[in-house]
Order: sequence, then C-alpha cells, then structure tokens
Amino acid sequence: MSEHILQGDPPIPLILRRSAQARRISLRISQLDGRVTLTLPKRLAEREALDFARSKEAWIRKHLDARGEDVVIGLGAELPLGGRMLKVQEAPGRRVVISEEGVFVPGPASRVPTRLQAHLREVARDRLAGACDDYAAILGRSYNRLSLRDTRSRWGSCTADGGLMFSWRLIMTPPEVLDYVAAHEVAHLAEMNHSQAFWDLVTKIYGDYAPPRRWLRTHGSTLHRYRF
Repeated sequence: MSEHILQGDPPIPLILRRSAQARRISLRISQLDGRVTLTLPKRLAEREALDFARSKEAWIRKHLDARGEDVVIGLGAELPLGGRMLKVQEAPGRRVVISEEGVFVPGPASRVPTRLQAHLREVARDRLAGACDDYAAILGRSYNRLSLRDTRSRWGSCTADGGLMFSWRLIMTPPEVLDYVAAHEVAHLAEMNHSQAFWDLVTKIYGDYAPPRRWLRTHGSTLHRYRF
C-alpha cells in the first residue's frame, strides 16, 4: 500500500493498494471518510494507476463534492438529531440539554465533543431500548442484552443468543428510521435471515418499512461525517 497525491484544487490523497486477485484497476471512494483507493494488479506499474486516476479526476471530484466535508463537532457546529439540524451552543449548569432551539452543552469548549457524544449515546440507548421493548412485546419474544457501538458497515445486528447491537448514530436519524432499525433487529429474534417470512414480521410489528430503508440508503453514510 502506498500514498500519492492527485494534484489540483484541492489536492486529493490517493491510496494505491495491490491485490493478487485484481485483474484490472478499480477505483473506490469511501462514503464514510472520503478516502480514494485504487486497487491494482500486483505487477502493474504505479504510473499506470496514477494515469487512470488522472483520467477519472472529474468523476472523483464530483463524488467528493457530493459527499461533503467532515464536520468537526464543537461550539457553533450543526448536526442532525432526530432528523433536525441543531446548533451546538454554550450552556450554564451541568446537564446537556437538547431542545428545538439547539443543543446546549456546559463546560469548557475543549470538552464539548466528548460530553455531547456521551450524552447522545445515553439518549440513543434509552430510545432504542424503549423501541425494542415495544416491538419484542408485539412479537412475543425477548432479547438478552442491548449494546451500542460506532459501527461503519451496519446499523444494527442480532446474535443467535438474543443480543441486539446498534449504532449510536441512529439518534441522528428521523425517529421513524430509528424505530425501523429496532424493529428490523427484533424481528431477527424469530427469523435469523432475510427471507420473506422475516420481512413479513417486520411489516407486522413496524408497518411500511420502505421509506426508512430508503432514507438510510440515501442519507445514512452522511452521519459518519460528524467527528466528535
């Protein structure tokens, strides 16, 4: 693996990765962090991969522009919560307060990202636990535990022994999206697959799941742009 720069305004970092399985050059832009990776056959000259990247420069810049820049969370930053954009602001006292007027975080500015992320994890846990309890009751099943992570590849999962895991960033989504993901994973307590029977269960306990699934496919990756 090696790093190069595609010159321009702004310059674009490139990662070149060799693969014994690759038969041609492939180009990938991560929607999570904007990383541009070129995978090339083991014996191909690097200059050919760089020439390929230059030939695709307009395409690369178009996709990076569409993704947008990362947002570093701090006082004055805006982030989505419950599907609304709210501004992070100073606050007196000791408690983080989220209202329609904004997100109010007390304490030194240097600690705002850490305090806010910890608070959002607590709120996410409460919301997800409540949703999972409701859907599990409808389904007539119970789960053993609920955990939160900052996962990149999935929004939730269910283990064979009834453990539910979710991304805490679901608290940033509209409420119906968080509820859908909770229902999706609870349905796996009865159907550990994605068969028609599984989707019928999701419909039974949640309802029409197409809109929140579509929201996640369209907007989900943007939630990882927010850096705490």
